[in-house]
Amino acid sequence: MNWKILKTEDDYTKASMRMMEIFDAEVGTAENDELELLLILIKDYDDKYYQLPELNVLEIIKFKMKESGTKAKDLESIIGSKGHISAILSGNREITLKMAKKLKDYFNIPAEIFFNKA
Repeated sequence: MNWKILKTEDDYTKASMRMMEIFDAEVGTAENDELELLLILIKDYDDKYYQLPELNVLEIIKFKMKESGTKAKDLESIIGSKGHISAILSGNREITLKMAKKLKDYFNIPAEIFFNKA
């Protein structure tokens, strides 16, 4: 099929279905070239028509704490004193770059979430 810019939901669905069919195409093949094009077209459509919610870093950290059973006191080596931890988790104090790096590693979360200002 000759692919064009995806303008309708039907175009998007067809492209997505085809992408799934050829997802494991070998590099250097015509199917792989088609796959790469479809990925670009699908991303373009997603960017135009689907707005992803902004992530709140504090909510993610709190979720990861709950998920892993981490208590606030467990973060003392990362954030500092109990007062600092409380101020960070309540949103009264900013997360420093040093803290962000440690939290990223501790909870295995993407660094990008620290750049969102939700």
